[in-house]
Amino acid sequence: MSATASPAQDLPVGSSSTLSAAGVVAPATIFIAIGLLIPIAILFRYSLNAFVPGKFMVEAVTLDNYIKFFADPFYLNILVRTVRVAFVTTAICLVLGFPLAYVLARMQSGWKNVLIMLVVLPLFVGNAVRSAGWMVAFGSKGFINAALTGMGLTAAPIEIMYTETAVIIGIAAVNLPFMVLTLSSVIEGIDRAVEEAAFSLGAAPAAMVRRVLIPLAMPGILAGTILTFILAMNAYATPVLLGGPKFQTMGPLVYNQFAQQNNWPFGAAISFILMTATLLLTVIANGLVLRRYRR
Repeated sequence: MSATASPAQDLPVGSSSTLSAAGVVAPATIFIAIGLLIPIAILFRYSLNAFVPGKFMVEAVTLDNYIKFFADPFYLNILVRTVRVAFVTTAICLVLGFPLAYVLARMQSGWKNVLIMLVVLPLFVGNAVRSAGWMVAFGSKGFINAALTGMGLTAAPIEIMYTETAVIIGIAAVNLPFMVLTLSSVIEGIDRAVEEAAFSLGAAPAAMVRRVLIPLAMPGILAGTILTFILAMNAYATPVLLGGPKFQTMGPLVYNQFAQQNNWPFGAAISFILMTATLLLTVIANGLVLRRYRR
């Protein structure tokens, strides 16, 4: 007498595995839909409303907020400045982070855990606190100017605070650990024998890095650059503290529209423009890099 087959036994193997995967992914998908997609949809709807001083927000369907942004050179300059700072910051993090990530990935001694902790340690401190530390270093009587004047390299303090250079340094310091950790995890998966084979074939260290290590580490480079670029595009505390009120980027501009100007439709439009520009630039840059290294 044969036992009755259960419903799970009647399903093909592929169907049961698909159901199991769907059950695992479903909670995260629902959470993302509720916590991210729905607010983005609401934000986009707000951006199409009209703003009338004294009435907060008027229900409408208009593109005036987007036209206002792209028709005003002041706002376009802020967008260009934000993109420039993000690109420069990402490049600095990649140049500085790749050698450190390589050393971290190839280190075999007990100091590796210490080095990992030193890389992760800045993440335990908030961006505002770190920016305050840079303010002390960049001030007219700060550590950098005191050292330069003390060594006789400058006759008077140089202006570092409230400049684009200060903002780039501050954001790069914040994002560098993310780049290092992302790259090191990928480089660890690259077999050391591949590098030794390149050396045995007569490749110089620079040629090995350019033609072997970088192509194999490209997934980590792309992931690290995407992460640091997005963080730089949306930075708030560092531009406000190190750039000052006259140095505007998109993040502080969004905050000013919501919190100070009380212009929610225009603030929502700026937020959507920032998000769209970040995604488009990320996709275009990564497409160009992938096309370059697939040849």
